Amino acid sequence: MAPRPAWKGYLKLSLVTCAIELTNVVTHAEKVSFRILNRKTGNTVRRIYVDAGTGKPLEEGDEIKGYEVSDGEFVHIEEDEIEAVEIESSHTMSLDGFVEKSSIEQIYLDTPYYVSPTDEVSEEAFAVIRDAMAARKMAGLARIVLYQRERPVVIEPLGKGMVLTTLRYDDTVRRPATVFEGIKATKTDDEMIDLAQHIIDGKKTKFDPSKFDDRYEEALLELIRAKKAGRKAPKAKAPPKPSNVVNLFDALKRSLNAEGGGKADKSSSKKTAPRPKAKTSASKRKSA
Repeated sequence: MAPRPAWKGYLKLSLVTCAIELTNVVTHAEKVSFRILNRKTGNTVRRIYVDAGTGKPLEEGDEIKGYEVSDGEFVHIEEDEIEAVEIESSHTMSLDGFVEKSSIEQIYLDTPYYVSPTDEVSEEAFAVIRDAMAARKMAGLARIVLYQRERPVVIEPLGKGMVLTTLRYDDTVRRPATVFEGIKATKTDDEMIDLAQHIIDGKKTKFDPSKFDDRYEEALLELIRAKKAGRKAPKAKAPPKPSNVVNLFDALKRSLNAEGGGKADKSSSKKTAPRPKAKTSASKRKSA
């Protein structure tokens, strides 16, 4: 069964327009989910709206959205009034500018969606926009109203289709400096950096998402299987305690040997650019 589109509308480049649809990249269909039950009866429960003043449950259709304009004073807004609010980006994504995707800081990237033409008539225009961006190695900037919010987005070619990623607004993103300002500037030892680099070299690999297993999901399934079979829940394994690193230099050397890089230390160091030898004392290599 084909996934239901998250949005349908038009993609516009100057005077060229094509009908498109967005499809969620991520699916949560196979994830473990729990229902809330009544512990005494085992029946499922449902949530109901309760009037905060009277304590009485609301009848179906009595609820309405409200926007608080002052303390305790609300403007009532009907669902159909919200649905009637439309701006251009409600139905059309205009490609207003083009950038290199790598120029967008990762902290601004939010949710990805696949972009496809909705019909045969739109396929040619869609392909022209896609292939033109691919040839220039550029990504397009646009805006879209999605889930009752206008969001900036970046669109780029992906195989026969395109991928759209919603972007976060600047005023909603905490800048790294505000979070990292408490980290003290540290002068690192060149020899220790060299050892850490050898460990990294020994762990080089290719990105393969199929190798990522949801181990927490597996643990939940094991719990469910045990309970279903009438067995006791598996005992949680105590997390390994981190070793108390007294000498960082020695810890790096032991890590390198554990990774099997001890013998390759000399040969690999020849391949790296020479570093000025730092004069370090034993006390400088110690870390609490």
